[in-house]
Amino acid sequence: QVQLVESGGGLVQAGGSLRLSCAASGSIFSINDMGWYRQAPGKQRELVATITRGGSTNYQDSVKGRFTISRDNAKNTMYLQMNSLKPEDTAVYYCKAKTVIGSIYWGQGTQVTVSS
Repeated sequence: QVQLVESGGGLVQAGGSLRLSCAASGSIFSINDMGWYRQAPGKQRELVATITRGGSTNYQDSVKGRFTISRDNAKNTMYLQMNSLKPEDTAVYYCKAKTVIGSIYWGQGTQVTVSS
């Protein structure tokens, strides 16, 4: 089992920055890929960015150049640095982990609100 806890969400003005963290515990040795997803009201959950254990990254087109995903395997923590935030970035942001055997785990989510 893997437990994921997100933090760092909040209210920020457009153009501002936030840094989300996702702390993993439990069977952390089994975690392979990790990622950030978000869900806005009335919309489906969507991928924001992913990162492999080796550090390879992938981003949704709308956040490229503004968001940076990273992970510190020694601290069992993944981050999402969000710069130049826009009102359309408003959503609940979720952390996801996939283990080497394909099990999927989600965090409880953290709210990000960007005011115009």
